[in-house]
Amino acid sequence: MSDRLFALRVFVRIARSGSFSKTGQELGLSQPSVSRIAAELEKEVGAALFTRTTRAVSLTEAGQDYLARIEPILAALEEADHAVRGTGELRGLLRVAVSSSLAVREIVPQLPLFMERYPALRVELMMSDQRQDLVQEGADLALRFGVLPDSSATARRVAVSPRMLVAAPAYLVKHGTPSTPADLSEHAMILGPTGGRTWEFRQGGRSASVRVDGRLLVSLNEAAIAAAVAGLGIVQTSRWGCRAELDGGALTRVLPDWDAGQLELHAVFPAGHAAKPSARSFIEHLMQHFAA
Repeated sequence: MSDRLFALRVFVRIARSGSFSKTGQELGLSQPSVSRIAAELEKEVGAALFTRTTRAVSLTEAGQDYLARIEPILAALEEADHAVRGTGELRGLLRVAVSSSLAVREIVPQLPLFMERYPALRVELMMSDQRQDLVQEGADLALRFGVLPDSSATARRVAVSPRMLVAAPAYLVKHGTPSTPADLSEHAMILGPTGGRTWEFRQGGRSASVRVDGRLLVSLNEAAIAAAVAGLGIVQTSRWGCRAELDGGALTRVLPDWDAGQLELHAVFPAGHAAKPSARSFIEHLMQHFAA
């Protein structure tokens, strides 16, 4: 790889991470080496690309414009390399932004086959339960739930999972099992991150809308599922969010004859950039898994 091309890759990582030291850690370079490469690049282009402070590194207006022009070029070069090799081999680093629950429950179990197929590829799972900014975080793709807001980012639906109500068998023995959505008003509800406060149900031509409340509110799926397993009440989640507990008998479905809707999972790619070959291959791999 030429020095200039490498410098451009270093520039992009600095821009995305906002840190010379973090870029150095990612690329196996010392912080002074990263700083020197950035300074030499600025000298070559004849403009200040970064504003440096003791706490962070940010792009100047010229740097932002340069980044917008350079990233598509680097993506095109990677795409060209991939096409010319013609071997299906993927290299480099694939950075995936994903919620911690989905990563642990569904994504990590699918990694062995994918990484065995592409031994030269490194994968970084950027796990956070807050919605991440793909551009700022430098992610190649994000896996996001729900209906997506209007955005210039490119998105692809990966899979859908039925929403469902679940509770511990011991809770249902003690408090009874609801037979209609209206019965939920008599039960303890666990308000998790995906259900909202109004739950919609359909059965044949009938529909029901139930306003729910509860004494326990949690912001993470894992906490909601743990609370349900502990017998604290009924929670609404997706099949992805409780598969292991359902299969193991720790939880059982409530109102299984009622359709509680579905939860969509989308792959979202940074706006204005072609999806990396590794990102496309990863999504294809996941789609096969979820379709099985």
